[in-house]
Amino acid sequence: MRLLRFGPPGQERPGMLDNEGRIRDLSAWIDDISAETLSPDTLAHLSSISTEELPLVEGTPRLGPCVGGSRKFICVGLNYSDHAAETHAVVPPEPILFMKSPHAIVGPNDDVEIPRGSEKTDWEVELGVIIGKKAKYVSEDDALEHVAGYCVINDLSERAFQIERQGQWMKGKSCDTFGPTGPWLVTRDEIPDPQNLTLWLEVDGHRFQQGSTATMVYGVRYLVSYISQFMTLYPGDIISTGTPPGVGMGQTPPIYLKPGQTLRLGIEGLGEQQQFTRAESGSQQ
Repeated sequence: MRLLRFGPPGQERPGMLDNEGRIRDLSAWIDDISAETLSPDTLAHLSSISTEELPLVEGTPRLGPCVGGSRKFICVGLNYSDHAAETHAVVPPEPILFMKSPHAIVGPNDDVEIPRGSEKTDWEVELGVIIGKKAKYVSEDDALEHVAGYCVINDLSERAFQIERQGQWMKGKSCDTFGPTGPWLVTRDEIPDPQNLTLWLEVDGHRFQQGSTATMVYGVRYLVSYISQFMTLYPGDIISTGTPPGVGMGQTPPIYLKPGQTLRLGIEGLGEQQQFTRAESGSQQ
């Protein structure tokens, strides 16, 4: 299934994508795509519904984040060896974890705000993992049973805030709009091997990132198990699993985003995003 949320910010309704790429309304069946509706039992129930029986949504409504009410947005740093090399970093002997504020989460095609004072806003296409069942001290063998599905994430970063402002990475990761998520949650049964997906990102039509989840240092099974040793994962929590090479910081010379640019990115089988960059309201940029 491809589950999604559509409508104005804060008023999103649950939907499902049919085989022809049209949005079907799930409002009569569930209230939202959120922690309460991501359990294996609920997903099994939804999969039994014939999409042709669901009301067709007319037009092209805004798409919201594909999961609502996430309590944790956990990210993995330097999880592609070739990305670590381009940023002159060492591949870590254990996963680097950091948190991104859930308030950074926006829809897949919402505008991205260049924050006030930013000179180094960067892009990162990443595979997102959405938890569907509580996970605590789970084994690698059982890890995927706790995953509801996967999605595309743009883990935007302000590199000066992240690296030069003394502190944890979250300073440069949690700005408003720095977590476009979606367009839809693709359930785990649709993605038999999350370690064999191509992912890419373009800025103004130029392709900067082109990679594969096959080159992750730590795969999805390992990450879910590893993170669950340090904190309990709950339904609706998001894990962003790292980015392949081609980020702006890794260019020679570095290239960073400015207002008025267009980002396009996608992952095989998970859909595409498109964002327009603009100065944050009140900014002097």
